[in-house]
Amino acid sequence: MARRETPAAGPGSRALIVDVIRSAAAISRVELADLTGLTQPSISNIVRDLIADGIIHEIGSADSIRGKPRKLIAIKPANRFGIGFHLGPDTVTCVAVDLTGGVVGREVVPRQPADRLAGQVVPRQPADRLAGQFDDFTAGLDLPRSRIEGLAIVAPTPRPGGAETLDLHALRTELADRIGLPVLVENDAAAAALGEFWSRRVSREQAFGCIYLATGIGAGFVFGGALFRGASFDAGELGHMSIAYDGRPCPCGNRGCVERYASMDAVVADAGISLDGSATTSSAYDALARAAVNGDQAAFEVLDRAAGHLAVAVTSMVNLLDLGRLVLTGPGVALAGSIYARRLRAHLERTAHSRQRHPVLVELSAQPRDAASIGAAALVVQASVAPGHTPGLNR
Repeated sequence: MARRETPAAGPGSRALIVDVIRSAAAISRVELADLTGLTQPSISNIVRDLIADGIIHEIGSADSIRGKPRKLIAIKPANRFGIGFHLGPDTVTCVAVDLTGGVVGREVVPRQPADRLAGQVVPRQPADRLAGQFDDFTAGLDLPRSRIEGLAIVAPTPRPGGAETLDLHALRTELADRIGLPVLVENDAAAAALGEFWSRRVSREQAFGCIYLATGIGAGFVFGGALFRGASFDAGELGHMSIAYDGRPCPCGNRGCVERYASMDAVVADAGISLDGSATTSSAYDALARAAVNGDQAAFEVLDRAAGHLAVAVTSMVNLLDLGRLVLTGPGVALAGSIYARRLRAHLERTAHSRQRHPVLVELSAQPRDAASIGAAALVVQASVAPGHTPGLNR
């Protein structure tokens, strides 16, 4: 491999080195040079800076065929932390992760808390509420402020023509002023993809995708270690891929969107479940999923049919992007993940255009309900330790 002469402090080279160390878990400087194509002087300079910054550390030695033991380096997990908040329909899920993406704290609070003053309910502005939650959450974990790299807020992408939603980009500036730390914003599906990529130690060489199944359906993609965001940070609207040109009308303006057949909302509607009293889409869907995996044939058929619709859309996505690895995540797969995964694997094995050249690995998330908030925190970590991948985290 030809060696690339790059500035030792260049963000691209630093991000490359961090990515390789992260995915390898432990690696020597010689192996870094072999895998990255950078020169030994560049490797030495970047590694020295990363050690000085507390991002990596030496963890011992390994035998070498040349006789001299090789010093191994690895990410230093608990030296810095990222905080992520996922704004769900009813709750805010707060997560803190270390530099490997490992979760060190989690809390779920109501989406719109209010202060009581003189016997009256006085709602606070979103930035005030979230700043207060940030302070309470980090204080409860006893995380030193100096080691917190920032906060990321993630939420579903607003539907075109839909009801007015919280302006995350306006909130970002106001919230950064209040907490005195950098703030990022992202859609929840993309954040979940980055979180799975980071915590699973996926190689930057893999074309990696993540499907986020909730009341809607989203996707996120990581190519070369970085999220693919599109022209307006809106890439990955898998839910609005049409699988029937004359199918069900969708509020987005299209027809036959897979979201109308395979999302949690669609599954509950297809099962004929009426939402009354305290029932919500999430509680009704979970009850149906629980019944399906416990042997209820009618419930299983509803979910299996939805999984079949999703498999059609996912195959088109895989064919378009030539993906090699997929993770299913989100609250929609927390209980029924095996049903969706089985359908996707079978369909891809039969129909993926690349099936004769490479398999498409389909995995289930270990923490599907928290994937978006974990991914939000991972966005902060990546932006801090691997600059060049994630824009906007500048002190």
